[in-house]
Amino acid sequence: MGRRPRDQDADRAAIRAAVDRLLAGTPLRSSSGKLTASELITESGLRRDIVYGHTDLVQDFQARAKAQDSTPTAMQELADANRALKAEASELRADLAEERSRSKVMRRIIAELSLELEQAKAELGTAAGVARLPVRTGPSGTVRRD
Repeated sequence: MGRRPRDQDADRAAIRAAVDRLLAGTPLRSSSGKLTASELITESGLRRDIVYGHTDLVQDFQARAKAQDSTPTAMQELADANRALKAEASELRADLAEERSRSKVMRRIIAELSLELEQAKAELGTAAGVARLPVRTGPSGTVRRD
């Protein structure tokens, strides 16, 4: 018992659909979207030997890709958007590093000031010889010391 013969029409239909998707810039299986025979093979989901068995379709694809200047417009737009997003992410990382640095300095300052405040409170508590004056308020609500 041998293998079933391949369905040539189904293979050709898969290759044509892959060609259309790649040239339109909407690949399903291909990651780079480049207009190469290797990407056509990946996009079609068929084995290399099967795709190259249909040389007329491969040659037609290569001719159309060359006429389209080798990068589909949609893929070029995606590449441009990707570059812009990478640049923005880089700027955001730099801003975040700067903010983290500022935050670190502010935490140190807060810690030092907290220590100084505690020391000042302790010194005031030990200053037994200092008498505090009572605080009185006048008729208009102003504070006066006697």
